[in-house]
Amino acid sequence: MDFFNGQDSLTVIEWIMRSIVAFIFLIIAAKMMGQRSISGLRFLDFIIALVLGNIIAHPLSDEHLGLKGSIISTFSIVFLYVAAVWLSLKIPFLKHFFDPPAIPLVQDGKLDYRNLLKAKLPIEFLYAELRKSNVEDISKVAFAAWEPGGTLSVFLNTAYQPVTPADLKLTTQPFNLTKPIITDGHTEHALLREIGKDTVWLETEIRPHEINNVILATVDSKLSIQVHVIREPKTP
Repeated sequence: MDFFNGQDSLTVIEWIMRSIVAFIFLIIAAKMMGQRSISGLRFLDFIIALVLGNIIAHPLSDEHLGLKGSIISTFSIVFLYVAAVWLSLKIPFLKHFFDPPAIPLVQDGKLDYRNLLKAKLPIEFLYAELRKSNVEDISKVAFAAWEPGGTLSVFLNTAYQPVTPADLKLTTQPFNLTKPIITDGHTEHALLREIGKDTVWLETEIRPHEINNVILATVDSKLSIQVHVIREPKTP
């Protein structure tokens, strides 16, 4: 465990061991913070990302620094993060501070320039985000808002929205969700249990193919199996 403490010099193996320990530790810390910290960087998430990256990076590049201080500091920061998130759910003021409401930028085709300045966004950036939503004319926008996570939500006026089967009063089929049940020759046993089937049923459904030769197969809500990709046979 000498690599754990500060040293005058570290061997290649000790540097690798530090990297492995730090990598596993960061995975555990990210798991403790939850999906929110990696799905979208809001104000609090951004601060945490900067701090954690800075704390753990130093002992990975300086042999004179031990890992103990970085790990204790990281645990402290993670605890404060979880506490802040929990308190923000209980205290409206903290919720508004950490997760401010969306800022309306366009309403009924008219740009709210004051809110655009509040969001600190140039007009060119707004138009670039509208183009990403396939909107070429701001007058077609019924409502657009800048979200705390740094994304633009856009809603078109009903006259410019795509026609749906419901608008035409057409009968549609129920939603049919497909899930991968075989990936690279491995069976998703949890999915098999979910649909109430076993491996024998799966082998029967994919015949004449064998599970080991199937790269991708999916099952839908009607329990219909589709084999998409088969492993090419090896040439002698």
